[in-house]
Amino acid sequence: MAARKKGGLGKGIDALITPTVKKEADQEKVIEKVVEKTVELYLKIDEIEPNRLQPRKNFDEDALQELSESIKQYGLIQPIVVKKQEKYYEIVAGERRWRAARIAGLKEVPVIVKEYDDRESMEIAIVENLQREDLNPIEEAQAYRCLIEEFGLKQDEAAKKVSKSRTAVTNAMRLLKLDERVQQMVIDDMISGGHARTLLAVENKDEQYTMAMLIFDNKMSVRETEKLVRNYQKKEEEKKVSEKKEDFSQMETIYHQLEERMKSVIGSKVAIHSRNYKKGKIEIEYYSNDELERIIDLIESVKQVG
Repeated sequence: MAARKKGGLGKGIDALITPTVKKEADQEKVIEKVVEKTVELYLKIDEIEPNRLQPRKNFDEDALQELSESIKQYGLIQPIVVKKQEKYYEIVAGERRWRAARIAGLKEVPVIVKEYDDRESMEIAIVENLQREDLNPIEEAQAYRCLIEEFGLKQDEAAKKVSKSRTAVTNAMRLLKLDERVQQMVIDDMISGGHARTLLAVENKDEQYTMAMLIFDNKMSVRETEKLVRNYQKKEEEKKVSEKKEDFSQMETIYHQLEERMKSVIGSKVAIHSRNYKKGKIEIEYYSNDELERIIDLIESVKQVG
């Protein structure tokens, strides 16, 4: 397919571009790192398909519509980066622009064809979206997990690939421990990443979801959520203490019954001292040497019978 040279628009380009388009161009700086001024081609838009490893799964329809209107007016200023597959071209960077171009009715779009393996495509897609800050917290966490699991990277290696600290990657991935219903609420923008991180302190998945719905229904702030979680933890701790006291009371009753049974057999006062319901000691009282010998004889006779 023949290459087309990019036409110069002159020094007055800034005056012609709307703020939306200009912002779009500014946010695409990351692509310059992979484009390397390669010759630009034009491909039919139907020859291009999304990347299966694209970390972003949700696209703001209003933002896409706004971008498509800009594309109708000024065209697609930043080319889409693709790689050749057997029967189509797969997007490496620029799926949002490709979607907006489809909405705008473009039949062909400017592209730059690069040769990347799956790991490189995934890295570029993640870096592009992270630098644009387009991923919601769950998509970001899933992107890190995919980078780690798909390509066998360690967390510090994955962090280095996307210019993040290991701590940032670790904290982001912790959100994937949340109940799936809560994760979906983050994706749907019903609660924020700050709300979700606070709910990580709640181990019970059903309680996480119940609290998430409470946060959403009452439009609670993150600070209010922190208070909600602290109150929950306090009640849980009080509940555990109460259960321990109840268990202790039940064991006390059982030990007293055992003491009485042993007393009836030995004929002397017996005390059971428990340390942790599994270990302890038994005390047998005697009041004379004769009584001590009697108790010893009794124990030895039991041993002989055994």
